[in-house]
Amino acid sequence: MTNNDVTAAPERLLPGWLILLGALTAIGSLSIDMYLPSFPTIAKDFGVGSNLVQLTLASFLVGLAVGQMFYGPLSDHFGRKPPLYFGLGLYTLASIACLFAPDVTTLIFARFMQGLGGCAGMVVGRAVIRDRMGAAGSAKAFSLLMLVMGIAPILAPLIGGGVLALWGWRVIFGGLAVFGLVCLIAIHTTMKETLDRQHTAPLHLGRVLKQYGGLMLDRQFVAYTLCGGLLQAGMFAYITGSPFVLIELHGIKPENFGWVFGTNAFGLIAASQINARLVGKLSPDAILGRALWLPAGLMLGITLLVAAGVNSLPLLLVGFFGFLACYGFISPNASAIALSQQGRQAGTASALMGTLQFSLGILAGVSMSLWHDGTALPLMTVMTLCGVGALVLHRYIARPEHHRLMAAEQL
Repeated sequence: MTNNDVTAAPERLLPGWLILLGALTAIGSLSIDMYLPSFPTIAKDFGVGSNLVQLTLASFLVGLAVGQMFYGPLSDHFGRKPPLYFGLGLYTLASIACLFAPDVTTLIFARFMQGLGGCAGMVVGRAVIRDRMGAAGSAKAFSLLMLVMGIAPILAPLIGGGVLALWGWRVIFGGLAVFGLVCLIAIHTTMKETLDRQHTAPLHLGRVLKQYGGLMLDRQFVAYTLCGGLLQAGMFAYITGSPFVLIELHGIKPENFGWVFGTNAFGLIAASQINARLVGKLSPDAILGRALWLPAGLMLGITLLVAAGVNSLPLLLVGFFGFLACYGFISPNASAIALSQQGRQAGTASALMGTLQFSLGILAGVSMSLWHDGTALPLMTVMTLCGVGALVLHRYIARPEHHRLMAAEQL
């Protein structure tokens, strides 16, 4: 393989690449959103409470978080493709295990293994973009990537609801197994290696731990990672809690749940594409700073109304849409700034970013499983705390550190 094959210029990041990277990165979202309408049915089939079914989501998130810590260093040493082969193979086998799970305990474990395999695509997708582009270019590429990724939250619940109505929830996992296999074949036949073999990182445990320790002390990396992570945690709280709030509390039919979910995902896609155009006019940090105000203020106001006894479905839908749409502005810019200074350790940095962000998602998901009072208040409170926390973190830690580094570079 020549150097030109490995380090293509930014403008050569073709739509085909983005589609493949989007599919890899969307594995997590697809694996969650497709089976969300099945939560009540799975609980009924296994004769368990909704809290145990929600643990199948939490275990998947744990797998996503833990696995990324391994795939990052591996992708920096062996290249971007080999970890994908292993990860997608594991994901496909685990999906088959979910298909034939005899009880909820087996399903919880199989979902953990599914997350452990599927997260490889998420780590490598971010690293490939960092291999090819700088901060501003990465912000635009992440926005375009979200266009492809955003199709999953729109179509997945609709497809999942339809499959559930026609053939049952188990067939959903059969479809995910096929998707994993198709991605594996596509990587082998079409994807080029983007990591220059002359710049691979040595794979030693001590060095890996030192890298992770150094990243944890990098204030800009950690602060912007957590800014995006808190919004992602709020999104996972929404993913975990919305089936109960919308289907059981407000009577939306499972087959119609996908339309509500897809509308919110459309808001995320639209925002990410607006962001791609704004990046050329405003800095990623400027866009991020403005976008953080809406989810914080909107969710705080709605949560206070819910706490006061207002039980309005339209009000909740407005809050969900606003929060998800703002994520389309926040995630690409926070990710681009966090990875902008990481260079050859982009895979390791991408892995730690994913682990930190999904750990926050796990906390949000588990809190939704444990704090269940039969109302929408737990969901709205968690989303509010995430939005307000991200705003405060950016305003008082992330932005000052970013400005300090920018000023130092100009000296």
